[in-house]
Amino acid sequence: MEPNQGSVRANDLDFAFLELGSGPLALCLHGFPDTPHGWRHQLPVLAEAGYRAVAPWMRGYAPTGIPADGCYQQGALAADANALHEALGGDGDAVLIGHDWGATAVYPAVNHEPDRWKAMVAAAVPHPVAMAGMIFDYDQLKRSFYMFVFQHPLAEAIVQQDDLAFIDRLWADWSPGLDEGVAATAVQHVKDALRDPDHLTAALGYYRATLGGVGLDARYDEIQAAGAAPVEIPALYLHGADDGCIGTGFAEAGAGFLTHERSRTAVVEGAGHFLQLERPERVNAEILDFLAAVAR
Repeated sequence: MEPNQGSVRANDLDFAFLELGSGPLALCLHGFPDTPHGWRHQLPVLAEAGYRAVAPWMRGYAPTGIPADGCYQQGALAADANALHEALGGDGDAVLIGHDWGATAVYPAVNHEPDRWKAMVAAAVPHPVAMAGMIFDYDQLKRSFYMFVFQHPLAEAIVQQDDLAFIDRLWADWSPGLDEGVAATAVQHVKDALRDPDHLTAALGYYRATLGGVGLDARYDEIQAAGAAPVEIPALYLHGADDGCIGTGFAEAGAGFLTHERSRTAVVEGAGHFLQLERPERVNAEILDFLAAVAR
């Protein structure tokens, strides 16, 4: 089952997306450096389970547009998620699923407008309060070197060298056990989305907004602040045991901020950062079992 590609306007931006199935909305948000193709194993099983599974290219990732406001803070990403729910005709049975930067959008989105979402799934980036401790953790700072590189004016030139080899190296470091062919296919989609310099600058803008305070807009302050609160709707958090990007200790710290009685955290053995590609059967089972329990 191959997904269809479509487009929709939400939050003053034209989003391209991949889509499969019909039923309640299951909105799947990708991270860096990734694209909707990173959800290629999840879209079919969500569709088979009775969902309309939609995975957009996030703001700034071609063929989605570059936002005129130049905003890439977590509040903007969360506002996009809630606006996409509206534009795609979502209702109270919709679920929000995010990986990496997509996960950072999930927490504020569901906390700010919980009536839109029946449940949430986040992967590879724990709750924002847990992640705030990374700046004081030496091992995590080493893993996060790229975030500081991206603040430099030469970051674009660094990433563009040798056909964006920097992206290949991040994938290899973050998911060292991922099949090379699977990684190569996924990375090619990323390079297609970011090869244009303006789109690459947009992707780096996520990090510049977070650490450099670049391109912030006060209209996103309220929704961004909502992300710091505990998540009261049912929530599943997944983290790869071999994640080379974010240590599993942060996953354990984040579990305490998922307060619903049906919320849970699972560490996926034999998987790194891109766990949905590395251990798709386990990840799919975790998601489907969780959603089925929430629906009962």
